[in-house]
Amino acid sequence: MISEKMYELGSKKSVIREIFEFGKKRAAEVGAENVYDFSIGNPNVPAPEVVKNAILDILQNENPVDIHGYTSAQGDPKVRATIAESINRRFKTNFDANNLYMTVGAAASIHICFTALANKGDEFITFAPYFPEYRCFVEAAGGKLVVVPAQIENFQIDFEEFEKNLNEKTKAVIINTPNNPSGVVYTEETIIKLTELLKSKSKEYGHAIYLISDEPYREIAYDDVNVPYLTKYYDNTFVCYSYSKSLSLPGERIGYIVVPNEMEESKKVYAAVCGAGRALGFVCAPSLFQKVVAKCANETADISIYKKNRDLLYDNLIKFGYKCVKPDGAFYLFPQALEKDAYAFCERAKKYDLLLVPGDDFGCPSHVRISYCVTTDQIIRSLPAFEKLAKEYK
Repeated sequence: MISEKMYELGSKKSVIREIFEFGKKRAAEVGAENVYDFSIGNPNVPAPEVVKNAILDILQNENPVDIHGYTSAQGDPKVRATIAESINRRFKTNFDANNLYMTVGAAASIHICFTALANKGDEFITFAPYFPEYRCFVEAAGGKLVVVPAQIENFQIDFEEFEKNLNEKTKAVIINTPNNPSGVVYTEETIIKLTELLKSKSKEYGHAIYLISDEPYREIAYDDVNVPYLTKYYDNTFVCYSYSKSLSLPGERIGYIVVPNEMEESKKVYAAVCGAGRALGFVCAPSLFQKVVAKCANETADISIYKKNRDLLYDNLIKFGYKCVKPDGAFYLFPQALEKDAYAFCERAKKYDLLLVPGDDFGCPSHVRISYCVTTDQIIRSLPAFEKLAKEYK
């Protein structure tokens, strides 16, 4: 007999992937230029030239055995030291190689953290809207995901609802800022209120409540908005990072976890992170791309393109009558659907070959996610379709 849970996960694709696959099929029927696929967060901005140069330099000048061989399970020490120096320079922190654990992208980072922390009966709290895979990862680790309803007027934290869900079983709180799918950045005021509450409740319950900061979109922030660095506000913070979005390397699967020295029993926690990576089968992060990101630690892809896309799409959707919180980062809009049933709205959008993702799996029914990490030309060509769709509801 097979695992029914794994069968369920494998036989039912995520709604994002289902729409993405539909889009490829539809493009073959009517031409890719006639399909406006806003389903998946796959960066269209190419990796910067420095990435190609780094790859060539490594391949031409370093030992092939080192390039393609195993590194230490926690990652190459020189790579970890280089990335730690970059973080310290940018955020005035004090990390070294021993605070970092290299991972197979942010998904691996957060799954490792859940597995390192979870005991039977532990609860992990997150805030809607949230990345749907959190539930899969938490439950696989043996925990329970608790979702705090969204404060839809601004997508900051609803602290009244949050406090209702905090209890002695709470092991960790997961935040994602800039957020997928809303694009909202939690303000410093929100972060201070959150961390002060966690300090108070940790003391009340007699155990640490950890904060897991899921940060693949950290560098994608607009208009000089401040994205607080969480370890400076709360000692018991894991930082889970990925270069998938900042360097446009989603398929290379490379990221890291930061475990700060200030964390309670930090060495024991770091060992648990190493153990979780081992238990999940992550022998080591990709060796070549560990070296690549070390050489490119202070670089990003051309983020200005995403800002251009945001402004173009947001301004026109508002003009057409859509309601949407303006995103400060990431590359998603999360407007309200023009009817209560977001699935029905997305089905109607297909009539115009607009491929949008219903917000239900993100914990926000009646919203839809629009991923604007597409060409600006696609956005321009899609605007008449968005306008026609809106007119159907007037």
